[in-house]
Amino acid sequence: MYVTRQEMLQSDGIAHEFRGAEHGGLPISFLLVEAEPGRGPSLHRHDYDEILIVQEGRARITVGGEERELGPGDIAVVPAGVPHGFVNVGDGPLKQVDIHLSPRFVTEWLASGEGSAPPPARR
Repeated sequence: MYVTRQEMLQSDGIAHEFRGAEHGGLPISFLLVEAEPGRGPSLHRHDYDEILIVQEGRARITVGGEERELGPGDIAVVPAGVPHGFVNVGDGPLKQVDIHLSPRFVTEWLASGEGSAPPPARR
């Protein structure tokens, strides 16, 4: 059994990052998101699928040309290569888990928008 703690994971200010490659070579990575109102990553894409699970708060997610508002219990699947981003549109923190089907984060940043997270160099 392997155990780590959230506070031991690197944070970019919006999420703690679990990179599977750094934790026993696992084939997935994930983000533990805690975004304040108006915050979220700008438009980007990955060469692998991503699953977003909203636990608390409200998010407006854009995937390709579709935009939807998600709340607790909603799960969105973003296909590989499709541009996407989200922003917290609620009054309190947005908490979600974003699962990347990759042992490391590989992100192509496409645009920056108001309230968006700055593109981290390490993803």
